[in-house]
Amino acid sequence: MVSRDDEYDYLFKVVLIGDSGVGKSNLLSRFTRNEFNLESKSTIGVEFATRSIKVDGKTIKAQIWDTAGQERYRAITSAYYRGAVGALLVYDIAKHLTYENVERWLRELRDHADQNIVIMLVGNKSDLRHLRAVPTDEAKAFAERHRLSFIETSALDSTNVETAFHNILTEIYHIVSQKQLNSTPATNSSTDHVILPRPISAENEANKSNKNCCQNL
Repeated sequence: MVSRDDEYDYLFKVVLIGDSGVGKSNLLSRFTRNEFNLESKSTIGVEFATRSIKVDGKTIKAQIWDTAGQERYRAITSAYYRGAVGALLVYDIAKHLTYENVERWLRELRDHADQNIVIMLVGNKSDLRHLRAVPTDEAKAFAERHRLSFIETSALDSTNVETAFHNILTEIYHIVSQKQLNSTPATNSSTDHVILPRPISAENEANKSNKNCCQNL
């Protein structure tokens, strides 16, 4: 029997990248399970979870990967960019160093991911407005220079978390469906249930790495 979780029209792999401690894991858990853990520890290796949303009447299944932010794990996580069609590049609005490192993460992403990957710059922990170290306008200008979308979020109080994921998944869907439309002959039948592009199997990669994995079914 096919489970409801297996019924989808498109499957998109999205990675979360950025320094350790910026809240990537809590963004993942807030979006996929509506959970937040104040005692969240640094991710070692890679975790992933899934959630499906509706866009233009289609079911989009997001396979979201949380890559470890610590420097010593970068060699491990670089392999997980393969097959990603979207990326949330996260920094902490209260820690300017995490914002300064965004450019390095962006270079790594450009080096390891598909050149057409959709990237969103995310200033997380907007609830810490009284400790803000990164002006919104500065980050917005950086995003515009590098042709990234931009949003500020708070995994703690849920501000803009849904919006961030919905926006990037919708953008990916529109790009992929337009490519599909342009490459489909006029005589071809409906393209429903076509999954493009086809990312690597989360389960297989996770098993190979023997790292901590989580999947929301």
